[in-house]
Amino acid sequence: MIKKIKILNLYASLGGNRYKWDEVADIEVTAVELDPFLAELYQERFPNDKVIIADAHKYLLDHFKEFDFIWSSVPCPSHSRARFWSSKPNKKVKPVYPDMKLYEEIIFLKHFFKGQYCIENVIPFYDPLIPAQKRGRHLYLANFKLPSNVSERKIQIGSAINEVKKLCKFHDYDFYKYKGKQRRDKIARNLVDYEAGKAIFQAAERIINQKPVEQIGLFSEPF
Repeated sequence: MIKKIKILNLYASLGGNRYKWDEVADIEVTAVELDPFLAELYQERFPNDKVIIADAHKYLLDHFKEFDFIWSSVPCPSHSRARFWSSKPNKKVKPVYPDMKLYEEIIFLKHFFKGQYCIENVIPFYDPLIPAQKRGRHLYLANFKLPSNVSERKIQIGSAINEVKKLCKFHDYDFYKYKGKQRRDKIARNLVDYEAGKAIFQAAERIINQKPVEQIGLFSEPF
């Protein structure tokens, strides 16, 4: 019997990962986002989702048992190679500790969560502490095998002047609606490609609904 899948979408932003999930299965989504402006726009984009303005890290700890599938896009700046390069000696950016919430969530879900999960992040400037599946410019730490290619879509960002416009077209969303404190280009760049989000959710849905698993590669790709 095909079930309605209860999903927790953490650090939801504008729901790039979530955009095509309705094409995969019957879903009930709870989205958690701390920025009230992003939360309002997410609700406008996905009116049937339950949107909560809260600390996603804490919400996960308190509510993880309520869901079949959990997606977490933990904020990545402190892990990124770009920030690391800009904080080297003679640079103006101050070095910071990597935010270990990323690894806290991975370890927590691995040992306490009974469903399927995927934690998305950048390729870090250090050797990753926990193996993951690399797809394109992202790492996915999941407890199921991902397709070897999650998206064929490509985008070339040239002039910074036109960056947001190009990303509006790529993500099928008008980022100029955002009037909050964060930079629009940062929000647009960080949004997950919706085809990747769909492909990953499809892989999880097959397991949740116990469908025959298609062969999508013998091994997970290493870092």
